[in-house]
Formats: sequence, structure tokens, C-alpha cells
Amino acid sequence: MTHVLVPHWQEKVIFSPAGPQPQVVAESAKFKTIMAGLEPGQKIPPHPEATAIYHFLDGSGWMQVDDERFAVAAGATVFTPEGAKRGIEADSRLAFLATRLA
Repeated sequence: MTHVLVPHWQEKVIFSPAGPQPQVVAESAKFKTIMAGLEPGQKIPPHPEATAIYHFLDGSGWMQVDDERFAVAAGATVFTPEGAKRGIEADSRLAFLATRLA
């Protein structure tokens, strides 16, 4: 893999009435990094996943990790363990970067 520069995340994130449209930023055999946006009221239902890191770029909403639900906003970073169920719900336009480990 070569280096990746995303000078302005706003040019990569897609907000769609149809729901999240994750854009792959970088990928290797060990990880996958995406950027995604949610419109107010949109959700990513809780689902189990590999170890991951979520960094919120803009907006506000909620993140659920297993049975815990907490507020997230621009600047927040959430680390989730392997197998934990995680979901996201947007209160406002919500943009985030997520890296999933393989």
C-alpha cells in the first residue's frame, strides 16, 4: 500500500437520503478505513464487527457499543473491541472516519 492523503474530508464524505455511502480511503490485508456521512435521523443498526476505531469529524449523534449508548460529536474517538455490537444514529449531519482491523 502507498500513502494516502485526504486534504479535505468534506470532499470524500457522501450524505445521501438513501443512507450511508461509505467511501474507502485505504485498505490492506490488515485493515480497511472508510469515511461516511449520515443525515439527521439516519442510523447504522447495531451489528457485530472486528476491532475498530471511529473518529467523528462533524455533527452529533449517538453510538451504541453492546448495551452502552453514548453521545458523540465532532472530535470524539471510540475504540470498539472485536465482536462488540456497534451502531450509530445521527442527530445532525454526522460524518465519521472508521478503521476496521482484519
